[in-house]
Amino acid sequence: MKKIILFALLALVSCAGVFAGGSSDKSKPVVMVWYPNESGEDLKGAREEFVKMIAEATGRPVEQKLTTDYTIAIEAIANNKADVGFFGAQGYIEANAKNPKVVPLVVNSGASGTLSDAVYYSWVCVKLGNEGAYKNGNGYSVDNIQGKKYSWVSTSSTSGFKVPSSYFVSYFSKKPGLSALKADDLLEGGKDKFFSEVLYGSSHQGSAFNLVTGKVDVASFCDTSLANYVELVSGTASTVGAVYAIKKDAADPFTTVPGEKFFLIQSIPVLNAPFIVNSATLSAAEIAKLREVFTRDSTAKNENIFVPKGAAQKGMFAGGQKFLVVEDAWFQPIRDLSK
Repeated sequence: MKKIILFALLALVSCAGVFAGGSSDKSKPVVMVWYPNESGEDLKGAREEFVKMIAEATGRPVEQKLTTDYTIAIEAIANNKADVGFFGAQGYIEANAKNPKVVPLVVNSGASGTLSDAVYYSWVCVKLGNEGAYKNGNGYSVDNIQGKKYSWVSTSSTSGFKVPSSYFVSYFSKKPGLSALKADDLLEGGKDKFFSEVLYGSSHQGSAFNLVTGKVDVASFCDTSLANYVELVSGTASTVGAVYAIKKDAADPFTTVPGEKFFLIQSIPVLNAPFIVNSATLSAAEIAKLREVFTRDSTAKNENIFVPKGAAQKGMFAGGQKFLVVEDAWFQPIRDLSK
């Protein structure tokens, strides 16, 4: 009888571990899902650095899921088909709304090493030579974007749709005849729409490509996703009036448009993008270890993750930054944009 009770207790403990989240099977791969922006061949080396970190933290093999669409990535982690992801704030919010077990892990800091400047920039751009139409006194404005052909990244993109569309609604709703303007009015073009035509790039690179190839007049995309493909020609980085050019050795999709230039008519700060985890499929111990590995000093000093300026390797984060633990509440300003 004692043996039976003992076996029953052991079984309950084993089951409790499973129901608490995560698998005790160390041979089961951790699935890391990437947005289209980070799924290109040019960032393969950078992705592998995160594979190493996740494998070390969990003691499990890591399987990467590359995507061509934001929705695919969001649905994968929300539906328990992925364990870890690197999403913009809006993508995280959408995944969390579908599955509250999806929670933030870390974000990259600003140059100060803190959250106080942990932002990147949503650019509103036109091709160089067309900026005169947006001149406003000594500066530039978005006044004349109405009626133009526009490119967004994805409706699930924070800096490629959510933040700039909210900015446009706030700005133009103060104009005569546009007081009822909503973000939904910016989703598609037409004769009776705010924009004459709307395209989606599916990635920040794709939206920028729509602009430099002349498919649209104006486009939204962000500085960090374009960092490996462009160089500053004139002006101050990520400020209105800055001019960027596609690098001569830029990877796809820019191999056919080296040297093409674009001009920033607006630049909007955005909260840094989080790495997120699914606490329904990873154990609390695994998540705690992931946080420890991501935030340790050796990770901050890893030049394949935080790439020094001028380095040959391609990466996702600038040197001098580090990863910091962040909670859901930090993303509330982005969530509030939907209210």
